[in-house]
Amino acid sequence: MARGIAWATLVLGLVHLVFGMVRFKLPLEEAVAAGFIDQFREHELRRTAFWFLMCGPLLMLMGHLAIRAVAMGDPALLRITGTYALVASVVGIAAFPMSPLWLLFGLSLLLIAAGCGWL
Repeated sequence: MARGIAWATLVLGLVHLVFGMVRFKLPLEEAVAAGFIDQFREHELRRTAFWFLMCGPLLMLMGHLAIRAVAMGDPALLRITGTYALVASVVGIAAFPMSPLWLLFGLSLLLIAAGCGWL
């Protein structure tokens, strides 16, 4: 079960990237057409696109760490990964209660539970 939770975290990061590329296609195209460098400071939607997309690789990193922790039998790393995800999701949910960060919240609790041997 822990392996499935770890892979779900990685997949969440991939989905984040794909969704961000589709959702923010126009502002990203505009930034690239304008030369990309320093094209996200002045435009709110471009800035939102940038930070949304930056979360994708970080979620994927978290997933890779969790997959590695499961493979190496390192429950402490699962707990640490889950704790970071829990804190980030709680802050995000507090800021945006109607966001899909509830998915990360659930995965973080499962990562912590797997790291404690409860799953």
